[in-house]
Amino acid sequence: MNKILCAVVLLISFLSCQQKKKDFYTIAGSSSTTTIYVSGQCDSLLRWAIADVAQSIESITGTKLIVKEANELPETEIGGNSIIVGLYTDELLKNEKFIEDKDWKGVWEQFLIKQDRGKLFIVGSDIRGTVYGIFDMAERIGISPWNWWADVKPLPRDVVNLTLPPEGILQSPSVKFRGIFLNDEDWGLQPWATKTFEPETGDIGPKTYEKIFQLLLRLKANTIWPAMHHCTKPFFAAEGNKEMAEKYHIVLGSSHAEPMLRNNVREWDQQKNGAFNYFSNSKNVLQYWQGRVKETKNAGNECLYSMGMRGIHDSKMEGASSQEEMIDMMHTIIKDQREMLVAALEKSVEEIPQVLVPYKEVLDLYNAGFQVPDDISLMWCDDNYGYIRRLSSEEEQKRSGGAGVYYHLSYWGRPHDYLWLSTTQPGLIWYEMTRAYQNGAKNIWIANVGDIKPAEYNTEFFLDLAWDINSINSSGVKDHLRACCARDFGVENADSIADVMQEYYRLAFLRKPEFMGWSQTEPTTKTHLSAFSIDANDNELQRRIDDYQQLVDKVERVKQSVNTNLLDAFFQLVEYPVKGAALINHKFLYARLADCVADEDDKATYKSRSQDAYHKIEELTNYYNKGMLSGKWDGMMNAAPRNLPVFAMPDFSKEAEMKETMPDLVNAKPVFIQAKNYTRCRGKNDYNWQSIDGLGYSDAAITLYPLSIHTFEEELPFVEYEFELDQPGVYEIEIRCLPTHSNNFNNELSVQVDDNATEVFPLNTKGRSNEWKTNVLRNFVSVKSKLDITNTGRHQLKLFVNQTGIVIDQIALNPAGYAPYYEIPD
Repeated sequence: MNKILCAVVLLISFLSCQQKKKDFYTIAGSSSTTTIYVSGQCDSLLRWAIADVAQSIESITGTKLIVKEANELPETEIGGNSIIVGLYTDELLKNEKFIEDKDWKGVWEQFLIKQDRGKLFIVGSDIRGTVYGIFDMAERIGISPWNWWADVKPLPRDVVNLTLPPEGILQSPSVKFRGIFLNDEDWGLQPWATKTFEPETGDIGPKTYEKIFQLLLRLKANTIWPAMHHCTKPFFAAEGNKEMAEKYHIVLGSSHAEPMLRNNVREWDQQKNGAFNYFSNSKNVLQYWQGRVKETKNAGNECLYSMGMRGIHDSKMEGASSQEEMIDMMHTIIKDQREMLVAALEKSVEEIPQVLVPYKEVLDLYNAGFQVPDDISLMWCDDNYGYIRRLSSEEEQKRSGGAGVYYHLSYWGRPHDYLWLSTTQPGLIWYEMTRAYQNGAKNIWIANVGDIKPAEYNTEFFLDLAWDINSINSSGVKDHLRACCARDFGVENADSIADVMQEYYRLAFLRKPEFMGWSQTEPTTKTHLSAFSIDANDNELQRRIDDYQQLVDKVERVKQSVNTNLLDAFFQLVEYPVKGAALINHKFLYARLADCVADEDDKATYKSRSQDAYHKIEELTNYYNKGMLSGKWDGMMNAAPRNLPVFAMPDFSKEAEMKETMPDLVNAKPVFIQAKNYTRCRGKNDYNWQSIDGLGYSDAAITLYPLSIHTFEEELPFVEYEFELDQPGVYEIEIRCLPTHSNNFNNELSVQVDDNATEVFPLNTKGRSNEWKTNVLRNFVSVKSKLDITNTGRHQLKLFVNQTGIVIDQIALNPAGYAPYYEIPD
């Protein structure tokens, strides 16, 4: 069972107090004493984890847990409960038969939580596995991993019970290296660390990284790609950073643009070292890399080395005049890097974790014949907007180095940043990452989380999948969200908050808050009026205003029932993101209404509402930084990253009369269909149609499952829909699919109405075309076909797909002359 769901079950069972049998263990109570035993030779990390959880439990019950170091357990316990924590090899656990029954040697990060003979055991195969077991127990008893980073404080109660199955809880990770990339930190993490949390360092230093590493362990993660923008002192240049990583057993890696754990934008001195060019300056570049490898070895750091070479700060390799030259040089560079690693670390090359990230032009090189040694992990990337560009083929899945994914939950770049609010739909994360896993990406998962805040939930969702890919299924995306809400804000509030947040993600999937200005960046363009329609049949723009206002109203209602000790956490995790998204929508949508109406009083009212929304964003953000928790998070929240035009007040200078966007003479009615509502379907070769909870405009887009790459040659899988038309005439069929990618850019959708000829439509784009930009900003690719209907009544529509990986969301049949909606409504 999912760890968070277990916590919810625990809370429910605790409230009812109706356990009929001893299927729980009393961790602590006001009338009992609990002793935690740990080996006297244990690692300091284990001591920290035990002390951290013990302190949280004491804050719940008021009872202090006793921690004792011992090499063997006393024969008898005098009252109270006992928790024994350690590695399976510890002398403390040498006589435990249930440990001998499990496989432990060489098993990566495994833990077991089990009740035996009146004692509770938390046993790990290694240090991190043991620590994960401690924090898994903590979460199951209601201690949030966000107790510091989002101020989710556990509430007092008399007894803390841990619900356990009779066989205990045995877990190990689905993905080996799991972690986050701190990126685009100029607007939150770096200013906050510099000004508020770590002014003595004046940057993101060891005090900040300690809190980050603690969070990673609570989330069962193990890897960091440190912050690397020019505004931040390089990770290895700040005294104490690498030592902190070693203390917390965190694996150090670096981004696709930073080979050999180097930070080129701040560490490569062009005047001293010359050009960052392996064609003309290989000796100095190699020495530069060697210095870092030696440094990490001496510090005892566990490392994951990014291989290959790109230019300074996420640019192309310097010096190559053709793709062929670039490929040849990449072969040379990787050969030299591997020889250097073997010599410096004194290990065989296969023992040294290495990864190559085929991102941007490096993917083009790989597709053009760049050969990567078999033991190097291939780390695929999304297109910066959540859609993974390429996955391992059947042949690539045989590689000994396996594969991984670098995935964006935050992004700086074209066509537009999304650095302010975290709004990636959890259903999309589930679909893309589960698809990646089913196609062999099991070695490394890294999420670009920007400044960590406000990406708390998306980060946890991503890392929970990485830990246990089966913990969330296609129908359980909202269940995970609901369980997190129950853990953090109580079972009584879980449904209400989960409903709010699911709709928050869905509305942002239609258009992210940062995209509401219809502007772009790199190059930066001016904002434009919203494309949400105002027409004679349905005021779509007003509906979106109302939808967001309803979310804000629900937030205000549920806030009244949240424990006062959790209001700061509620503000950070729910209130600020929901209200922020609503206000930036209202800012632009009311400006659009002001632009359309002729009545001066109405125009003034709409302008005032738009301006009020702008100022309320400022007020909310000021409270986040300065008013809440005595300024604990001062500098963390910036509501205008990079000061792009979308964050400014809209321009009211345009004057326009209210216009209907549809002709009056259209009598025929459109037909709207959500893809999940098919009347018949056909799968193929054990691939069957399935809806995915919380995905798409419909919140239940459909695709073929399982998600492994497969192409169909004959008898294509299809879904069929029935619809009725009461007027003959010309119609336009529009089918909306998610803008997913295939390895060979050959996703195809075939459309057939009744017995008419089938039309075939390509779905994929290449590179950063204008079509791709449009698709990712609105989260759909549109397929349109003309249809001449001579007979009214019932008709059939069939949609065929040529391979897995195609996601169908919505369908519309619009009469000729009917202006389509931005969102196909229910």
